[in-house]
Amino acid sequence: MESVKTPRKSRLARTFAKVLHVRAVTGVLSPDDGIEKRKSHEKTKNSTKFCSFDDEDEDFLDRAVKEAFMAKLFASAADQIVVSELKNLSELKQSYLKKKLDESSPETTLLLAEIQEQKSLLKTYEITGKKLDSELKLKDSEITFLKEKLADTNSDNKLLEKRLNSSGQLSVPENAKLSGLRPSHFIAYFRQAIKTVRSFVRLLISEMESADWDLDAAAGSIQPGISFWQPNHICFAFESFVCRQMFDGFNHPNFSTRIESLPEGDKRRRLFFDRFMELKSVRPVDYLAWKPKSKFAAFCRSKYLRLIHPKMEASLFGNLDQRNLVSSGELPETPFFLAFIEMAKRIWLLHCLALSFDPEVSIFQASKGNRFSEVYMESLSDEAFFSSLESEPHVAFTTVPGFRIGRTVIQCQVYLC
Repeated sequence: MESVKTPRKSRLARTFAKVLHVRAVTGVLSPDDGIEKRKSHEKTKNSTKFCSFDDEDEDFLDRAVKEAFMAKLFASAADQIVVSELKNLSELKQSYLKKKLDESSPETTLLLAEIQEQKSLLKTYEITGKKLDSELKLKDSEITFLKEKLADTNSDNKLLEKRLNSSGQLSVPENAKLSGLRPSHFIAYFRQAIKTVRSFVRLLISEMESADWDLDAAAGSIQPGISFWQPNHICFAFESFVCRQMFDGFNHPNFSTRIESLPEGDKRRRLFFDRFMELKSVRPVDYLAWKPKSKFAAFCRSKYLRLIHPKMEASLFGNLDQRNLVSSGELPETPFFLAFIEMAKRIWLLHCLALSFDPEVSIFQASKGNRFSEVYMESLSDEAFFSSLESEPHVAFTTVPGFRIGRTVIQCQVYLC
């Protein structure tokens, strides 16, 4: 207990010594403390002193016991950083109480204090950064797993679709009856239609590149104010433009823009089912040559003249020959027009099939700014889900419309921002 005799002992050391002293006179010290080896006359002497304690001594004893407990607590949780900071605080407190403030250069003191604060903030940011890096690695791992799972699922779906196609369960057979229509038939023809749309869009973009078009500017004029996640995502803008023109008026019986008197109920359903069956197995170019005044021919003419603007055609091909032939009811035999009528056939078949159902198939699309819904929407830009952890992605524009067949929903395809 030599430290008790040191003139420069700390307050904590003095307190600890007094606590030992008090415990010794009350007889609660353990044999390990070595106090029992003291002489009996010292114990008697100290006991006499203890009996003379007044109220002030009892308060002091209470404070001493509490301070000793806190000292033991901090000693048990010995953390160098905590101890160092507490020591600094203690020194600052003593300096303030003794009025020994450094008045030589307050500017330097303030600057050093700010530096210390910034260091503390930096350390906090480093810890937060490490935590976020760890969470990011975990998310990346989850994304990789989900992508692999999605690839496996898509592979299984393609295999299943191939088997169903070969068995005839997805396509409408030649001897099909109106009463035998199922949502799976519509879904199969919907997928075929979207494939031809994307094929035509690729051809259109290729023609634009050959004509030295600024594709970014063209995409921006179709969907203004949209920042695409990837450069090749501009194709979705052209896809939205083509679908908007081709599917406009889809649910209207006079989809071909030629007004006609149509029966109601089952008779109308039969009419559109017969149109579907008549065209579904015939090449569109052969059908147009066979029936140049048919509803399908009128549909092809009106949609081509609406989709391909005269200035666009002149820029792409250097003339308006195709437009002039289409306007006069003739059939251009160019690869561009043949790709167009193949797409037009698939959309026309989908229209006829939709009006063959009871109740009829309805079409819908998401508006700009709508929140993403997994029930009604399929995302074409999954980057939006990882760009912000605080807000939900919103619809920038719809590329492909969705459909409802009774309780079955075919999701619309959207680009998210």
